Amino acid sequence: MTTLSSGFARARRWLRDHPLAFDATLAFCTLVVMICSSFTDPGDGHGPPAFGARTPELFSVLLMTLTAAALVLRRRRPMQVLAVTAALAAVEYVLMDPPAPVVMSTVIALYTVASRTDRPTTWRVGLLTMGGLTAAAMVFGSTPWYSQENFGVFAWTGLASAAGDAVRSRRAFVDAIRERAERAERTREEEARRRVAEERLRIARDLHDVVAHHIALVNVQAGVAAHVMDKRPDQAKEALAHVRDASRSALNELRVTVGLLRQQGDPEAPTEPAPGLAVLGELVATFRNAGLPVEVACADRDRLPAAVDLAAYRVIQEALTNVRKHAGAGARAEVSVVRVGTTAEVTVLDNGRGSAGRRPGTGPGGGTGPDGGGPGGGPGDGDGQAGGGHGLVGMRERVTALGGALTAGPRYGGGFRVHAILPVEARTGEPDRPGTAGGTGLRR
Repeated sequence: MTTLSSGFARARRWLRDHPLAFDATLAFCTLVVMICSSFTDPGDGHGPPAFGARTPELFSVLLMTLTAAALVLRRRRPMQVLAVTAALAAVEYVLMDPPAPVVMSTVIALYTVASRTDRPTTWRVGLLTMGGLTAAAMVFGSTPWYSQENFGVFAWTGLASAAGDAVRSRRAFVDAIRERAERAERTREEEARRRVAEERLRIARDLHDVVAHHIALVNVQAGVAAHVMDKRPDQAKEALAHVRDASRSALNELRVTVGLLRQQGDPEAPTEPAPGLAVLGELVATFRNAGLPVEVACADRDRLPAAVDLAAYRVIQEALTNVRKHAGAGARAEVSVVRVGTTAEVTVLDNGRGSAGRRPGTGPGGGTGPDGGGPGGGPGDGDGQAGGGHGLVGMRERVTALGGALTAGPRYGGGFRVHAILPVEARTGEPDRPGTAGGTGLRR
């Protein structure tokens, strides 16, 4: 049984891949059935049909052969094949008595038309074919008009139309389901790729913030230690202690961030909470230890949503890191976090003039760097565009991802200003909107 079913399956696949061969086989089988049926006399209805009671005329055999041959092209020219078979069947009813079953080819052709066209066309063509052949059988046949043979023509042609329309509807339904499934699969894959890209971007921002902040502090304290090592060893030891603390903090935050990349089954990732404004004092203390005076005015720091709290902390961290790296000697910074209606505003100001009179991205050159904020775009060693950094770019992405706005640029009279407006109701799952992103460009 298994061999037989596999043989049928292979034959079916071969015929499906070769439709012309299938139609030729169907046409041959139809011709055999029509010729065999033409030898059968249905009788007067009171007894069984008698096979061999009559012999078909040569003209009828010719008509049956022509209609069967036309079925070979039923897929390529369905309407033409239906017209030819219907015309030859009508000729058989008009000229021959009793007629041979030439109408069988018309039934198959009508089914093909109904299964490959729309429903209105099926109705029009089906009614025309049914009415024409039934009328020809009733008018030109030797049997009474109400005989079962005449109504059989009407029934078989109507059945072909209905079956073809049902097959067409089912094919359309299956195609719609398949298309919907493919579209859902594409949408699911696109959503997965989008989420992966967003997560990769978020982790990249976290890594940048952690590394830029702590490595900047390590660099400053190491420079201090090297400068005072010979003359003031106690101060050098204090600077090295700050280097050790900053390195330990960097390692801890990197461990938390990298823990997000672990796969299922890996050792359990760290569960330390993400930093926020609750530990802003510790962040500011690291800058003060590095020699940057910072004044803080922060209200309602414990009432912000988690995503907004983290974004505000990272904005302050990156802004103070840039102040320490680029504001120059003697600079001071001010940090404020206030609630204004349904938003939280984060502002970081400094009065520095930059090393050698320059801030990153603000030197001559005629550009506006995304990290410098002012005209210039000259070479720098920090997070400006010319230096290849991503400081303010990352801040802007964080803020716009929540539906907020960020501006950064030089202050009138000297210094630099970073100002972020964060909605209290964070929308972390939405992509950056063009209208919002457009409002976060740097001001001149």
